[in-house]
Amino acid sequence: MPDPGPRREAGPRFFGRRLGRPLRANARTLIDSLLPRIAIARPQVGAIIDPIALFPRPVREVWLEIGFGGGEHLAAQAAAHRDVGMLGSEVFVNGVAALLRQVQRDALDNVRVFPDDVRLLFPALPDACLARVFVLFPDPWPKKRHAERRFIGPENLPILARLMRADAELRVATDEPVYQEWALEQLQESTDFESATADPTIRPADWPPTRYEAKALREGRRPIYLRYVRKNYPTVN
Repeated sequence: MPDPGPRREAGPRFFGRRLGRPLRANARTLIDSLLPRIAIARPQVGAIIDPIALFPRPVREVWLEIGFGGGEHLAAQAAAHRDVGMLGSEVFVNGVAALLRQVQRDALDNVRVFPDDVRLLFPALPDACLARVFVLFPDPWPKKRHAERRFIGPENLPILARLMRADAELRVATDEPVYQEWALEQLQESTDFESATADPTIRPADWPPTRYEAKALREGRRPIYLRYVRKNYPTVN
């Protein structure tokens, strides 16, 4: 993996570990060879990144998945929407390697990866540059004292609102009851988003499953699937 320099986070840590089991040889090869070609470098202070320009061919819009885990959802969306640029952030090295296998297998040239805390990328992204954002099965931090570490909250939602164009869609999924209640409360209180959820217990057909969802279902936990839309505020003359 490219050396990002001194490690730092942009606020309370909302993710867990960065490395799991030692990588196998083929995974390490992908980290060393493929990742440098599709990785987004940690931006310098004051830098602005045009996300459209990150891709080798024109894309009609850009979507972002925050904490893509094993990459199943991101890879499936990229394969189904070849005309969309897919950005993915993930700090877990093993998850990054898993996504790289899928990128190589399916020849996905519309995927770019930020292998670090996504909040370090946010300041470099221009206003209204994202058409869809996914936060799927994030670390739940169920204890009350860890509430500030939950990604969906008062610190990050206004930033997402800045980055998302009018009518852009925010998709959130979680199987943790505490996080379910928390996410619903935070999104309902937000003045920037309005619900587009039909039935939160049913995963929409265009929402590919993930290994975390499958594990939750096996263990008897019922996820919810939330869809919220960035409000389109009228222009004041």
